[in-house]
Amino acid sequence: MVAEATAKRVTRRRVRTRANLLDAAFVVFAAKGFGRVSIEEVCEAAGYSRGAFYSNFDSLDGLFFALYQERADLIAEQVAGALALDGPDLDVPAAVDRVTDVLLLDLDWLLVKTDFLVHAARDTAVAQTLLGHRARLRGAIAHRLARAELPAVLGDLDTAAYAVVAAYDGVTTQLLLDKDVEHARVWLKQLLTALLTDGSGAPGQLP
Repeated sequence: MVAEATAKRVTRRRVRTRANLLDAAFVVFAAKGFGRVSIEEVCEAAGYSRGAFYSNFDSLDGLFFALYQERADLIAEQVAGALALDGPDLDVPAAVDRVTDVLLLDLDWLLVKTDFLVHAARDTAVAQTLLGHRARLRGAIAHRLARAELPAVLGDLDTAAYAVVAAYDGVTTQLLLDKDVEHARVWLKQLLTALLTDGSGAPGQLP
């Protein structure tokens, strides 16, 4: 029993250390840029040693992918929660309204993600890992869209999922520049409605 209790404490401490490192890294990456941050700076911000870092992550790339997965999981949960309110058939315009109302549009995260995309574009191995993460996100979107009647021009569910992610990427790129989150939500709503329907359910015009 004593050994079991000790093991549980160690596990809880390790989980807490990992979470604190991720939180600190997010703040430092957003402030300075992914390519300008060292492991030492992350450790200092979190209040841990390099040993604590390497007991949880093998590199800054590995730490970033953990951050990316957290955000990807959060986005998937937001989408799933919004779409779960429909019956067996997906009401696309209504679902788009719900999704865009709750979808994560965080400027600090977009800064971090954009920095890392540039880094991945120059490193084939990193790019392949990031592509894998994005493919899983598209797969989750395609699974949700399977309940909808989509425009024939989209071809198949995979193509529709690519279009949804491309719309999100485009809107968030503009958001990085103008920092207008509400405008971004309206624009994303319009784009997704136009992509996934015949346009008859499109929301109102941009302000």
